[in-house]
Amino acid sequence: MRQVDQVISERLTTEVPLVREVAQYIISAGGKRLRPALLLLMSGAIGSQHPLRHTLAAVVEFIHTATLLHDDVVDESTLRRGRETANERFGNAASVLVGDFLYSRAFQMMVDVGDMRVMQVLSDATNVIAEGEVLQLVNMHDASIDESAYLRVIRSKTAKLFEASAKLAPILAGSDERTEVLCAQYGQALGTAFQVIDDVLDYEGSSDELGKNLGDDLREGKVTLPIICALRSGSKSQKSLIRQAIEQGDVAHLDAIRDIILQTGALEAARASAHAEANRAIEAAQQLPLNAHSEALLQLAAGLLERRS
Repeated sequence: MRQVDQVISERLTTEVPLVREVAQYIISAGGKRLRPALLLLMSGAIGSQHPLRHTLAAVVEFIHTATLLHDDVVDESTLRRGRETANERFGNAASVLVGDFLYSRAFQMMVDVGDMRVMQVLSDATNVIAEGEVLQLVNMHDASIDESAYLRVIRSKTAKLFEASAKLAPILAGSDERTEVLCAQYGQALGTAFQVIDDVLDYEGSSDELGKNLGDDLREGKVTLPIICALRSGSKSQKSLIRQAIEQGDVAHLDAIRDIILQTGALEAARASAHAEANRAIEAAQQLPLNAHSEALLQLAAGLLERRS
C-alpha cells in the first residue's frame, strides 16, 4: 500500500495548483483504501506479483475518489470522514472539475498499462457506476422502491468497482476463467455487503464514529434497506411517517424513524442481508489457493459485519 500511495503521489502531478490541492485533500482524508487493498490482496491470493498491480490499484482509487467528489456535490454533503467535504471547502465547481481530472488521469494510466482487457473492465465499471448514480437520482424521494431496485443501485454504484478491483488481479496474472469468476464474485459480494452495512450505520451509528452527518440518507430522500425493511413490517402509522419523511426529505422526525427502524427489526433484517453477501464472498475466497492473502480476504469479509465507520 505504501507503493500504491507513492504511485498516487507521482500521478497527481499537475501544473494547476488547485487540482492538486483538492485531489490531495480528499485522497489524504484517511479513507480505508479498500479497493486498492483488495486488488493487492487478490493478487497475493492467486500468487501474482505483477509489477503493474500498484499502478492499477492507484487507478481504482482515483476512480473511487472521483465518484466521491461528484457524489458529495450531488448530495450536497458537508461532512465526510470527519471533516469538511471538498465541495464544502473548495466549492462545487472545483470538486466537479477535479473529479473529472481524476477520471481522465485514471484513463491515462490505464492506457499506460497497455492491456485491452484491463481497459474493458475498468471502462465498463466506470460506465456502470455512472448508471448507478443516475438510477439512484431517479429513485430519490420514491418510497415505493423495493429491495431488488435498491440492490440494483448499490451493485452498480458501489459493488461494481469492488468487483473490478478484484477481477483485475487475475487478468494481470493471465489466470484462467474460473479464477476470474471467483475473484469477481468475491468483489461484488464484498462491495454489496459493504454498502448495506454503510446504510445500516446511517441509522445505527453516531456522527463521531461515521465521520458523516447521521440522517443524510433520509434528508436526501434515499430509500435504503433499513427503510425498505421497516416499511415491510411497520404499522400503518409508522409506514405513513416514513413515507412522508422520504418523499419530503424531512429529518425533523429522524429520532422517531430510528425508533421505528429499531422496533420493527429492520436493522437486524438489513444486517442479515449483509451477512448473506459476506458469506457469498467467503465461499468464493475459500475456493482460492490457501495462503496468508486469501486468509486475509476471508477475515476482511467476516470483519465487514463488525464495522462501525
